Amino acid sequence: MDGNLIAVCISEQKGTRKQDQHCGELVAGRGLRGDAHNLGPDGRPWHRQISLLALESIKKMQALGLDVGPGDFAENLTTAGLDLPHLPVGSRLLVGQTALLEITQIGKECHRRCAIYHQAGDCVMPREGVFARIVDGGLVRNGDPIELLTENRDAELELVVE
Repeated sequence: MDGNLIAVCISEQKGTRKQDQHCGELVAGRGLRGDAHNLGPDGRPWHRQISLLALESIKKMQALGLDVGPGDFAENLTTAGLDLPHLPVGSRLLVGQTALLEITQIGKECHRRCAIYHQAGDCVMPREGVFARIVDGGLVRNGDPIELLTENRDAELELVVE
């Protein structure tokens, strides 16, 4: 099961919608260069270095009548063709030619309801958003292939209380 990269999105502040930059640099052990979400809450590298959301998940919200698109759920990478929320923790993805990601968390706890939730009464990011660490960095661009290298079905799903 392989897919492709639809959007590469950043924002200057955490918890806000991100803007598609069409390309970006994934930095090993850190995140997407220029994005506010590079480091953990304590200012150090952490397991949620990059966030991913499938275009298929965004289309669920569009079907509810919302005018949303890539980056609107504060995801860094919008993908297509991958069943992201069902990839086990530990799965590895090759994005573009060199960027290697390892899935570290599926979903997240939503402490404060975001603007999307208030508009639609639901938000897909807490259930279907995926977080990863960047094992090997590299430049990525909209349209790049994403190859599923491994599925680690034995890994435990990591649940993090923020």
